[in-house]
Amino acid sequence: MEWLIIVFVGIVASSIGSLIGMGGGIIVVPALLYLSTLPAFSHLTPQVVVGTSLCTMIFTGLSSTLAYMKHKTVDYKSGLIFLIGSGPGSIFGAWVTEKLNLHSFNIYFGVFILFVSFVMVIKEKLKPLPFRKEKGIVRTFTDNSGQTYEYGFNPVLGVVISFVVGFLSGIFGIGGGSLMVPTMILLFFFPPHVATATSMFMILPTSVLSSITHIALGNVNWLYALALIPGAWIGAKVGVWLNTKLKSKTIVLIIRMILVIVGIRLIYEGIAG
Repeated sequence: MEWLIIVFVGIVASSIGSLIGMGGGIIVVPALLYLSTLPAFSHLTPQVVVGTSLCTMIFTGLSSTLAYMKHKTVDYKSGLIFLIGSGPGSIFGAWVTEKLNLHSFNIYFGVFILFVSFVMVIKEKLKPLPFRKEKGIVRTFTDNSGQTYEYGFNPVLGVVISFVVGFLSGIFGIGGGSLMVPTMILLFFFPPHVATATSMFMILPTSVLSSITHIALGNVNWLYALALIPGAWIGAKVGVWLNTKLKSKTIVLIIRMILVIVGIRLIYEGIAG
């Protein structure tokens, strides 16, 4: 019964995560933390939850990336530049996780999620930061309707921000997309569909590095990881399919709703505990 519950969590989490470029960890981690309050799952610690989640993110990232490659929405050049920062950041974050207990982890994670949702809410009211074409990387993307988008970023700024994202990914086991997607949309002008696809492309190597660190620290429940992987693979395909069918505004709205609900619940549990 426990195994079936974990498989179901993997499918739902990966579907939502792949849809919005968050890798599923934003759902897997809170779900496992909630299950840890039940007698059958009482052996789960925040460290094991994070380590197990990151292992499944490898397969979510691989499955989603392969699917997005077919739709040609992955910006490989930008993704590889961001990885220069997110790789080392994810390893450092995985190490810091060892210092947190369950209640403090819930509170920090909840505040982080609410911050991300706040960024998404005010995004429409903020003006994107200007970038100089002659000093930055400039990219163009034409969607299926024929509309062309121009976006870009300063490579140094991109690496610094991605290091912070990788660090938070390593701590919370969420794959990093929850912060990288709004960052790419808000600061670097990325079209939502390109931001989501590129985020999933980045999640793959970042999750591998974080997972290696957590495995070395003994923070992976292999039985639950094996139960989550089939759901992660299937759910990722479902999420990519939905991403190609939904409008960009719909995707952003889904992100906001999920993050606010999950964030408030985690903070409440951390304080109440």
